Amino acid sequence: MGECAGPGGGGGSVARQERAIRTRRSIVEAAASVFDERGYEAATIGEILTRSGVTKGALYFHFPSKQALAEGVLHEQLAVLSLPPRVCKLQEMVDVGLLTAYRMRRDAVVSAAAKLSLEHGLRAQFGTHLVTAWVDTSEKLLREAQDQGELLPGVDAAESAWLLSAAWTGVQMHSHILVERRDLEERIAALFRHLLPAVAVPAVLGRLVITAERAAQLGAENEEYVVRQARDGAGEEPVTAG
Repeated sequence: MGECAGPGGGGGSVARQERAIRTRRSIVEAAASVFDERGYEAATIGEILTRSGVTKGALYFHFPSKQALAEGVLHEQLAVLSLPPRVCKLQEMVDVGLLTAYRMRRDAVVSAAAKLSLEHGLRAQFGTHLVTAWVDTSEKLLREAQDQGELLPGVDAAESAWLLSAAWTGVQMHSHILVERRDLEERIAALFRHLLPAVAVPAVLGRLVITAERAAQLGAENEEYVVRQARDGAGEEPVTAG
């Protein structure tokens, strides 16, 4: 017999794959909402099952444990936070930071990922991955900016990436504790306006757009980009945070 399927032979496989992707996404979103509201320790598989609307077999097929669910939320954050690449790499770094702030207030996956990385007792288990990814992303963009002449002479890209990441996390935590993140976009924009003069050449610094209003624009762009990526199944390499 031939190896190729007959007419329509591949359609069933594609449909099953699409259903599996939708099922996995619904489970991740349900898990994120429960982790975001209750924290990792208090979250239960039963509540995640109820919110996702899938069977226990389907959930355990995709995620064999609560830890696997948490890891799924952390991984999904990378898909949620994506934008087309920018010509100016410092603007790209700003945009990643502003988009993350915007999504953290509106998307349970992003919010839950942040809480998982900082929750007491879980930092060694989940926090290292997110912090390392965020620092690595910032360092990559800063090195690209350096290659394009956007940074001041003598700037250490690795050191600057570490400090920017730490400062971003500190601002997020303060905003969360004091006002439940209601001012997060404004605070993150202020952070970049204060820190970037230490690394950016004046000509580039003057062209950067660093406002809370831009965060909302990036949110809309991000939604369109994610949908287009999902539809096309390919495209430009996404810009991702953390």
